[in-house]
Amino acid sequence: MRRRCLASLAGSLAIVTLATAQIRVATYNITNYSGDLQPEIRTAMFESFNGRALRPDLMVCQEILSSSALDNLVAAMNSAPGSPADYDAAPFVDGPDTDSAFVYRTTLFDLLATVTVATGGSSPNHPRNIMRYDIRLKDYVSEGATLSLYSSHMKAGTTQSDIDRRLLEAQRIRANAQGLAHSFVLGGDFNIQRSTDPSFVELTGSKANNAGRYFDPIATPGDWNNSSAFRFVHTQDPIGPGGMDDRLDFLLLANGLVDGAGFEYIGNPSLPFSTTTWNDPNHSYRVWGNDGSSFNSALTVASNTMVGPNIAQALIDLASGAGHLPVYLDLTVPPEVGSPTVIDFGTVRQGSTHGRLFPVTNTGLTSRWGENGVADLHYSLASSTGFIAPGGQFSASAGASNRHLLLLDASTPGLKVGTLTILSDAPDEPSRVVQLKANVVRFGKYGGGGDGN
Repeated sequence: MRRRCLASLAGSLAIVTLATAQIRVATYNITNYSGDLQPEIRTAMFESFNGRALRPDLMVCQEILSSSALDNLVAAMNSAPGSPADYDAAPFVDGPDTDSAFVYRTTLFDLLATVTVATGGSSPNHPRNIMRYDIRLKDYVSEGATLSLYSSHMKAGTTQSDIDRRLLEAQRIRANAQGLAHSFVLGGDFNIQRSTDPSFVELTGSKANNAGRYFDPIATPGDWNNSSAFRFVHTQDPIGPGGMDDRLDFLLLANGLVDGAGFEYIGNPSLPFSTTTWNDPNHSYRVWGNDGSSFNSALTVASNTMVGPNIAQALIDLASGAGHLPVYLDLTVPPEVGSPTVIDFGTVRQGSTHGRLFPVTNTGLTSRWGENGVADLHYSLASSTGFIAPGGQFSASAGASNRHLLLLDASTPGLKVGTLTILSDAPDEPSRVVQLKANVVRFGKYGGGGDGN
């Protein structure tokens, strides 16, 4: 389901795009990166232009040449002005050809696993390793707060062998994702020019089992190559000779990240990306550096309206000929639920009407993820016999509370013990149980017939 309301979404995006929190996920084919160009790394990722910086929280990379190159990349990111200086890398896996890598912020995520999904090799195999990196949000404990990030660098070319090798890689990625109990992201250089490529169809098409299916969060299928209609999502080549004319680099998302709740893409996955502006208010998805003015030419530098001249030049320098631009998108983190653990009505008179107001709070950490970085909490209430909770569906934004009236059935005397259950989309506590109690006494038990209130 894609339930997000477009009207409210557009308003929230206007705020979110200026925020310094939420999760920013990026993919970047840093062409044959050997560990040099550290000033360019610092500029491309952390210099700010009109309040915008790439500043990724999670990043899968392709074309890393060695473990020392990865170490230098992390060092550059940690030493940049404006960097949170909390980056680390997953263990480097040296496979055939160039390699994938994963960089993440240690103050926000715990790295759970580094998995070689399939080893690359010569034809008919795909040429490079398929890698998967599993992380969990800090201070969360559940599968619902876990995310797997795949990195893929598929075979280039248009021969039948090239097509078949890409398809095999896509099949292995989808089959692996199908076995996960949590959401996933695929980032990489797919080396495809249109959405009818069998590898893209394999990844995004509907099947009998859709557990491993991916979605393009910007809903932008087509023949991307050399088409000005897609100039805002082209990722290659910022230098030339053909210039910016291909959408080769992608971030694709699991259904759980585009279903309108919890861990979620910030944007409307039902709407295609704009054909008139790079600054689409309906999407957080961006090709960093591409302001749409470079179709069939080198990346605009002096008048680049997205990143300005310094960042644009750094991106060109990092492309090293026939290179790529980074792609990023933003995610909200799942909500957390808070409430009293006990609601005590005390001693009340039989036959009287009694209620207690109690709060339900979205306790997601805005101090860590930002006010717009925590998803809304959605919940309902259910009470045991003897107590009456309000019906319906409720929601609370991060840091906000709703106050509900819980009624007591005081028609019969005696000790009343029960529970109130808060059923929510907070993954760490989807069923929060509150203890309820009351002592209902007959009229006159207070001595003098008072009701005790």
